[in-house]
Amino acid sequence: MLPFLDYETLRVIWWLVLGVLLMGFAAMDGFDLGVAMWLPFLAKTDGERRMIINSVGPVWEGNQVWLILGAGAIFAAWPPVYAAAFSGFYLAMFLVLCALILRPGGFKYRSKLKGERWREIWDWLLFVGGFVPALVFGVAVGNALLGAPFRFDADLRMDYQGNLLGLFQPFALLTGLVSVAMLAMHGGAYLASKAGSPVAARARQAASVAAVALILLFAVGGFWTAHLDGYRIVGSMAHDAASNPLHKQAVRQTGAWLSNYSAMPWTMAAPALGFLGAAAMILALRLRRDKLAVLSSGLSVMGVVATAGLSMFPFILPSSLDPSMSLTVWDASSSRGTLALMLVATVIFLPMILAYTAFVYRVLRGRITPGRVESDPNSY
Repeated sequence: MLPFLDYETLRVIWWLVLGVLLMGFAAMDGFDLGVAMWLPFLAKTDGERRMIINSVGPVWEGNQVWLILGAGAIFAAWPPVYAAAFSGFYLAMFLVLCALILRPGGFKYRSKLKGERWREIWDWLLFVGGFVPALVFGVAVGNALLGAPFRFDADLRMDYQGNLLGLFQPFALLTGLVSVAMLAMHGGAYLASKAGSPVAARARQAASVAAVALILLFAVGGFWTAHLDGYRIVGSMAHDAASNPLHKQAVRQTGAWLSNYSAMPWTMAAPALGFLGAAAMILALRLRRDKLAVLSSGLSVMGVVATAGLSMFPFILPSSLDPSMSLTVWDASSSRGTLALMLVATVIFLPMILAYTAFVYRVLRGRITPGRVESDPNSY
């Protein structure tokens, strides 16, 4: 199947596909998380809070398809990465799932009773359901850059020696804050374009503050990364051989994560997009070009996510215990036949998902106002 694509090319394609899915998740489901984080702070009345909830209520479940696609792609295309990450980071992932489970409860049950205390509790639970995943996903990226404490034995059985608290290292907390600021910016921009007055005006201010925080934190992260121990492959490595993470040599080296930018200058477009997208969003909000602000914030989100992936290439999950056992694009993939079959399925079904998503947002266009919420019996 697909004889014109060799194993090496398929591996790179699937690395790119994984990046696209992760960027899609951050951009599409990211504003849901950002909106939830702003819920207790941008609304002054129950009507305004319902307006915020209904701005994402019809679409949040569909947006989570990107999370499922990303996790599924890791499982099928990069099984050793899935085993190492989802086993080693199990408690962190469980924490994320617990937080995500709060979201359907909040959306479905929050407005079932009229008690103020009842609704306030659900509002804060929805905040937790947005803040915790945003923070933990960022912390996970930070730990990927630092390297995870795992190694393999001769039979490729993994031994993970970390714990939950060990994940929250200073650099990982910084990347977690970058993620929180990024999604808060994106959620604020979305609210500015979707909510009615006066929430939209507050959202413009909040999104601008979050964008400034993102620019500062992202810059600090870049400076820190330049002085951080990264990973580098030494010697030659077969790019089309069967996957085996034991068949290479790798070392830790300060500043190694920046080597791709000097070797491939075009990769500087990713961090530039992260900075410029956030700055463009601030300008668009000042000009009341709210839809343009959402586009700009989405591009900034994609730029930040792409920066992490391009910095680490060809590593996907380095090992801090033994760098030579790190998982890379060249030694952690599924078989050539599996990658080819999955690529065919992706080419067929991903455009369908994109077309359906565009159709849904087209149908649901327009601002959410208190009157629209009250008149719709299906509103949250």
